[in-house]
Amino acid sequence: IITTIQDRGYVWKKGSALVPTWLAFAVTNLLEQHFGRLVDYGFTASMEDDLDLVAAGGREGRNWLSSFYFGSSEGKEGGLAQQGGLKSLIGKNLDEIDARGISTVSIGHTADGEAIVVRVGRYGPYVTVGPDGEDQQKASLPEDLAPDELTVEKALELAAAPSGDRLLGTDPETGFDVVAKAGRYGPYVTLVLPEDSKDKPPTGSLFATMSLDTITLEQALTLLSLPRVLGEVDGEPVSALNGRYGPYVSRGKESRSVDSEEALLTITLDEALALLAQPKQYGRQRAAPKAPLKELGKDPVSGEPMVVKEGRFGPYVTDGTTNASLRKGDDIDRLTDERAIDLLAERRARGPAPKKTPAKRAPAKKKATAKKAAPKKS
Repeated sequence: IITTIQDRGYVWKKGSALVPTWLAFAVTNLLEQHFGRLVDYGFTASMEDDLDLVAAGGREGRNWLSSFYFGSSEGKEGGLAQQGGLKSLIGKNLDEIDARGISTVSIGHTADGEAIVVRVGRYGPYVTVGPDGEDQQKASLPEDLAPDELTVEKALELAAAPSGDRLLGTDPETGFDVVAKAGRYGPYVTLVLPEDSKDKPPTGSLFATMSLDTITLEQALTLLSLPRVLGEVDGEPVSALNGRYGPYVSRGKESRSVDSEEALLTITLDEALALLAQPKQYGRQRAAPKAPLKELGKDPVSGEPMVVKEGRFGPYVTDGTTNASLRKGDDIDRLTDERAIDLLAERRARGPAPKKTPAKRAPAKKKATAKKAAPKKS
């Protein structure tokens, strides 16, 4: 269930906590305003009883699911099945749904009484200040900003700031705009599809050597061309991709790391096959670590140079001994020596993570040896 609501964009993980998205608020509005029966405690309790009965073998699952969706005269008295099922319920309410209304969440008002609301749009949530029109202020919401952190003051700050999206130009193949954006998992480029399009827009993460402020249209189009299909071998495509843990080539279930992200743009089929033919490398056998994302000055405590690196759980600053994760508001391009020193100092103050003491194993019980019977005296 947790994986499902994450995949559907209803929640995202912040440490060990699950944070609801603005899309989840819109879905809640839809259910409460138009399908209140489906979120009624009595209905959900009755549904759980039915599912328990199916699990126990007291009822056939497909028959129950069919009556729940299509309806059945054999359902419970006054129940959803007797009233035409879920399909009928949706059909009756569909025309009454105000998509704009359910996708709007009120945040508050300005000192002048202008409404501040969040709307869930085709390309994510955004905040608006004031009535519709040319003078209305709008701003996309940062993906790592939790709903409870969006105060009136924060909304006004976002609306007044310059747009975080950079329009780079037009994709010559589709005619759609190409924009660079800052996302929860780092900067990326994407196409701006029409509002009524049901397709998912293509995206491409920026390489570590690229910046939101300087990326060009040509570079963005190159990123959007990934993954590259280099060719086929025995009916299996061989591709060059940029994944969560870095660049790699793949064929079927086999994959091998590539030295650099830039190599994804030039690697040939023969070179990829040569990599895939090599044995997998693990741990310290892997290729040399990537270059740091940013180099800083020396830490006054250790006297060692500080650098920003990309880790499994995001960027962090290190002096080679102490590692400190960057916080939500830290921008790698604008990170100063002073900020890096503060992060390392805070990490040292917390001390090393406590080590788990392995549980002691109980001593193995000795097996009793069978005694030999004494020989009988004749």
